[in-house]
Order: sequence, then C-alpha cells, then structure tokens
Amino acid sequence: MTNPSSHDFTHLDSSGQPAMVDVSGKGSTYRVAVAESRVYLPAPVREQFRDNDIQTRKGAVFQTAIIAGIMAAKKTPDLIPLCHTLLLDGCDVQIQLEAEEAVIRCTVKTTGKTGVEMEALTGASVAALTIYDMCKAFTQEMIIRQTRLISKTGGKQDYGHAG
Repeated sequence: MTNPSSHDFTHLDSSGQPAMVDVSGKGSTYRVAVAESRVYLPAPVREQFRDNDIQTRKGAVFQTAIIAGIMAAKKTPDLIPLCHTLLLDGCDVQIQLEAEEAVIRCTVKTTGKTGVEMEALTGASVAALTIYDMCKAFTQEMIIRQTRLISKTGGKQDYGHAG
C-alpha cells in the first residue's frame, strides 16, 4: 500500500541531497510499529530444536536473537543514517516456529514526533541475521525470506498490512 499523500522522497532536500526530516514543528504522539522477518530453516537446523529453541555452543538461539533484535532497535540511528534518535518506550521481540520458518515479530513503542517503523524493521532484521549466524554451522541453506512492516499507528497516517 502506498502513501497517497506523499509525492516526494522525504529524506531528500529540494536539490536532491540527503536531508534529515525536520520534525521540529510536529507534536508528540504515542506511536507503535510492528515488523516481521521470516527465516526458512532447513531440516538440519529444525532437527536441533528442543523445547521450542535450539541449544548450541553459542547459547539458546531464539533467546540470543531476541536480545539482538532489541539491541538493534535501540541502535537504529547508528545504522540508518537519516533516522532520528528516539527514546523507545518499549521493544518486544517474539519468535515462533511456523512449519519450516522462524517467524520474528518486533514491536516498538515510543511517544515522540516521528515513528518507529525503522526501529521495528531493524530489530526484526537483526534477529533474523542472528538466527542465521548461530545456525550456520549446520547449513548455509537458511533463507531470510521476508522482512516487512506489519502495522504502524500514531503520526499522520496509520498503516496495516493487508494479508
């Protein structure tokens, strides 16, 4: 779904140069974003599961990925150059097994002048990368299939992924 009210890139100035969006005139609102990443886990990885997590020499895979996702959400402005530094009110990363996939949901909340979509997407992405890193000793056939915004509320326009 595209944003019908947006006709220009928000992070480029009138001459086409990169620019941080000026939010100084905006009021603070409560904002929530949910993002999801999916990681295909081949049989050699799935065979390692016990009690809904994998135990390796590096520790519990999903527990480590959850911590990595939260840390990444907090560090988003250090990774994405034009993101604002935000005080996060909360970040929750959940990982569930669905058939042959690990499904990661990252929910980020803030009260501020700009949204937390990038923080949620970054948290879900880094959690997926952590699963890959911790399981690559079994196979490199894992696939990070999809990272997407599921929903966002607060700000100018709410969004909910259809389907």
